[in-house]
Amino acid sequence: METNGRREDYEVREHDVLVIGAGGAGLRAAIAAAQRGLSVGVVTKSLLGKAHTVMAEGGIAAALGNVDPDDSWEQHFVDTMKSGKFLNNWRKVEIYAKEAPAGVIELEQWGALFNRTPEGKISQRPFGGHTYRRLAHVGDRTGLEMIRTLQEKLLATEAEVYMETTVTKLFKDERGRISGALAYTRESGRFVFFKVKAVIMATGGWGRIYKVTSNSWEGTGDGVILAYDAGAELVDMEMVQFHPTGMVWPPGVRGILVTEGVRGEGGILRNANGERFMERYDPERKELSTRDVVARANYTEVQEGRGSPHGGVYLDITHLGREKILKKLPTMYEQFLKLADVDITREPMEVFPTVHYNMGGIKVEPESCASTTVPGLFAAGEVAGGLHGANRLGGNSLGDLLVFGRRAGDGAADYIEQSVHAAGVPDEEIQAEIQRVLEPLERPAREGDESPYLLQEELQEAMMEHANLMRDEDSLLKGLEKVLSIKRRLSNVKVGGTRMFNPGWHTAQDVRYLTQISEIIIRCALERREKRGAQWRLDCDELVEEYGKINFVVKKTEQGEVGIERREIPPLPEHLAALFKEEKAKV
Repeated sequence: METNGRREDYEVREHDVLVIGAGGAGLRAAIAAAQRGLSVGVVTKSLLGKAHTVMAEGGIAAALGNVDPDDSWEQHFVDTMKSGKFLNNWRKVEIYAKEAPAGVIELEQWGALFNRTPEGKISQRPFGGHTYRRLAHVGDRTGLEMIRTLQEKLLATEAEVYMETTVTKLFKDERGRISGALAYTRESGRFVFFKVKAVIMATGGWGRIYKVTSNSWEGTGDGVILAYDAGAELVDMEMVQFHPTGMVWPPGVRGILVTEGVRGEGGILRNANGERFMERYDPERKELSTRDVVARANYTEVQEGRGSPHGGVYLDITHLGREKILKKLPTMYEQFLKLADVDITREPMEVFPTVHYNMGGIKVEPESCASTTVPGLFAAGEVAGGLHGANRLGGNSLGDLLVFGRRAGDGAADYIEQSVHAAGVPDEEIQAEIQRVLEPLERPAREGDESPYLLQEELQEAMMEHANLMRDEDSLLKGLEKVLSIKRRLSNVKVGGTRMFNPGWHTAQDVRYLTQISEIIIRCALERREKRGAQWRLDCDELVEEYGKINFVVKKTEQGEVGIERREIPPLPEHLAALFKEEKAKV
C-alpha cells in the first residue's frame, strides 16, 4: 500500500536481537543476551523503569525454604498445577519451580534489598494458594525493586535502549524467519526499521480491553498481536485474571491494584453485614484461597446485595496495628491515604475485582522460550502463555520474569549462533507498513469517520458487560457481535493533528490490537464450555473432564480469520505425576 507514490524516509538500526518491552522479562532477557556478546536493542513504548512489573507488589514466589523449611520445588510445582487446573504446560511449571530460587538469589546478588528474617535470610510471606510461606518480598513494592535492580544491571551492558518507541510490525524472510521490525518514535513520529536476527517479545498484557483494570495505558496487547500477525500460535487466551482486590472509590482510582500482600499479612474480607464471608466460599484457606475463588466471592457478595456503599467489599487490616502496617504495607498506606483519604490503620479499604493479568499468550517451547511456529521469535513474561494455566498464583508472575526472561535471552543467543540469517527486508514491504500506520492521520476526513478514543471506550464497555468475571453463551455471543462491529469500523478511524505528540494517533494503533484480542478471547471463551479457573461459564458444569485435557490454540488463518484448534495436553511424566500421589497420601 502506498499513498500517492510517496516514499517515506526511515532510519535503520541493526542489532542481533531486539527486545520489545522493558519490564522485568524484557530487562532480564536483554541482560542474558548482552552477556552472550550479542548486540541488543531494547524498545519500550514508555520510559525505562515505567513498566507493569511495578504493579506486582507482594513478592516473588520461590521455594527458598527460609521461613518454612519443609517447602520444596516439588510442592511449588503441585500448588501451581492445581491452581492452573492442570491446563498449564507442566514442563514450563517444572522449570519455573526448580529455577525460581536461583533467580531470587541472583537478583539479591545484583543489589536487590529484600525484607529479612531475624536470622538475616530473605523473608517470605504467605500468599493465596501457596502451601507454604514462599514469597520473597520488599515490603509491598517488590516489583519496583526488581525493575530498579535489573535496570541498573542492563545499563552496565552495551545494550541500547529506545524509549517512547512503538513497534508496529514484525517482518519475516522467504523462509519464515524473523528478519526485522518497524517502529516509530512517539514524540516525533519518525520511523525506525530494526534489522535483526531475532526478536524477544516481552510486552506484558492487555488489561486495557476492560474499563476497570490495574493496567496502565501501556497494556494494550501490542506484543501478542504482533506475534499473531507474524504467524505465532497463542494459547489459553480465554483465561483473563480478575485480581480480587482493586480500589473502588473515588471513581478516578477505580481498578488500581490492592496487593495480595494485604491478605498475605492477615487482611480479612467482610461484607456490608460485617460477615467474614470467605468462610462460606473456602472455609479452610479463607482469604488465602486462590485468586479466582476470592474474586468470584467478592463479585457475588456485591451482586447479591451485601456490598459496601461504593459497590465493593471491605478489606480490613486494622488489627495488625499501625506500626506493622507501616512496616509491611507502606505503599498501600500511602496509596489509600493520598488517593482515597482513607487511613488503613484505622478503617477498612473498599475493594472489588479488577482486571490484572492474562494467563494466555504466545505459545512457546518451555526450555528456550522460542515461538512454536515462527523461527527467530521468542517470548517471556505475561505475553507468553503456558505457565499459569487457568489461574495464576500470586507471586508466580515476578518469578516468571526472572526464570524465563533469562531463558529467552539465552534461547535467542543459541538460535543466532546456530542459524543462517536473512539479508534484510525489501523497502517496498517497509513502505507499505509505514503507509498503513499513517493512514488514520493523513487521509482526508470523510463522513462516517470514527474516533479511536470512542471506539476503545465502546470496546471496553462491551468486554466489561459480556466477557467479565462470570460469562454465559448468550452474553458472549452479544459481546462478539459488538466487537466485530467495532472491528469493521476500524478502517474509518481518523485523527487530526500532526505526528508530533499525538496521543490520538497512538490510540489508533492501540485500538486495533485491543479489538483483535477481544475477538480472540470471546471466541475461545465460547469454545471452553465449563467452569475452570478464570473461565467461569454460568451456563456450564464445573471442571468438565473433556476440557481438562485440552488447550485451545489460536493461529491466524490464511484468510486472516481467528483459527482455533483443540490441542491435547501431553500427560504428566511419572516423576511429576508421583508428586500428586504423595500429596494425596499426606491428606
